[in-house]
Amino acid sequence: MKIYNTLTRKKEDFKPLDEKEVKMYSCGPTVYNYFHIGNARPFIIFDTLRRYLEYKGYNVKFIQNFTDIDDKMIKRANEEGIEVQELAQKYIDEYFKDAKGLGIKEASLHPKATENIDAIIEIIKKLEEKGFAYNVDGDVYFSTQKFKEYGKLSHQSIEDLELGSRVEVDSKKQDAMDFVLWKKHKPGEPYWESPWGKGRPGWHIECSAMANKYLGETIDIHSGGQDLIFPHHENEIAQSEAANGKPFARYWMHNGFINVNNEKMSKSKGNFFTVRDIVKEFDYEVIRFFMLSAHYRNPINFSRKLLEQAKSGLERIYTCIDNLEYLNKNATKTEISHEEKEIAKSLDELKDKFIKAMDDDLNTADAIAAIFDIVKESNTNIKADSSKEIIKKASSLLKELGEVLGIGLKETEKNIDGEIQELIERRQKARKEKNWKEADEIRDKLKEMGITLQDTPQGVKVVYDK
Repeated sequence: MKIYNTLTRKKEDFKPLDEKEVKMYSCGPTVYNYFHIGNARPFIIFDTLRRYLEYKGYNVKFIQNFTDIDDKMIKRANEEGIEVQELAQKYIDEYFKDAKGLGIKEASLHPKATENIDAIIEIIKKLEEKGFAYNVDGDVYFSTQKFKEYGKLSHQSIEDLELGSRVEVDSKKQDAMDFVLWKKHKPGEPYWESPWGKGRPGWHIECSAMANKYLGETIDIHSGGQDLIFPHHENEIAQSEAANGKPFARYWMHNGFINVNNEKMSKSKGNFFTVRDIVKEFDYEVIRFFMLSAHYRNPINFSRKLLEQAKSGLERIYTCIDNLEYLNKNATKTEISHEEKEIAKSLDELKDKFIKAMDDDLNTADAIAAIFDIVKESNTNIKADSSKEIIKKASSLLKELGEVLGIGLKETEKNIDGEIQELIERRQKARKEKNWKEADEIRDKLKEMGITLQDTPQGVKVVYDK
């Protein structure tokens, strides 16, 4: 497998430190609101990477944190008249609801910043002892000038970064590019005791401390959105490598931005949407499928039209799985024919096409194209008189590859309740008696209930509207 490494700006063969285990850290949400579609993209993309690595046989130790203390959270909690901890727990719970809907597996661990204050203080102390951090009246800063490789992830020198960035004016800093590790306590804010007095951690240090604590000093993959390259991930590298004297992450992966109707998403433009907003109209799985329909490093445009296209594409896959399951239930032929052996060979080739796409820097767009080719092959060549073996092979393959992408996993068959079964039997009786009027009336009634009946040589097929 090849991965594009932001650090080296090229595709590299993926070789984890341990041939059986992958250590992976992905930046999680700051929990002061529902997460928006821009957040959803990295959550979905790197969940898919994890799924694929597991599919390839790796044990993936996947850590995704919750930032449960920062300026935005304090402001929001004050506005709502509640404690920061209460606000955090509310939106952690809401995160899991949306994540579950999107098919995002829970991480191996979801550590919270506030539960790791000791680890944060420990790494800051180490930086101070090594001369990379300095204390000014209870505020502790990282000295970027002391870390000679600062800027290596964003591929810019400190001078270029300083010229091109809006840095917070702070007279306490020795240099404009220095960043805060520990913030001195202000009245009305939560605080923890530390060697520098009462205070709370800066944002950047949280991830360094938690990655170090739960994964070790050097990890395999660190991932997140493109917006995190600078300053967040740049600062994580500086802190971690200055403290430990070792490379922090061997592969850095970043997804591209999301535009909404070809414009940058922002609250001021009125095109800012949370996932919870979108699922009022579209299913969670449609959002996931849409996010995977483009290569993760490319920018993606988010619009109603494109969501409708994703919905239609997903329905094609479900319809194919549904048809194959129906054919399998009614198939009587067990021995595979010569022609079906050729179909099986074609399905194997399409599976290889899927794997080749995913091995090429997680190219989910081409992987989905391979799945549609399997759908086409199945719809064209697998019929009512096909053998159980070839029907099962196609159905199992769609589900196997769908599992990797986190799609097509919903139950397509449903139990028919008594009332519906009775209506179906009455319609069948009416058709036998050539009472077409009653048969049509029953069909229309079922249609209103979201059920379509399809008459096939094997009997009546019940199709539920999705």
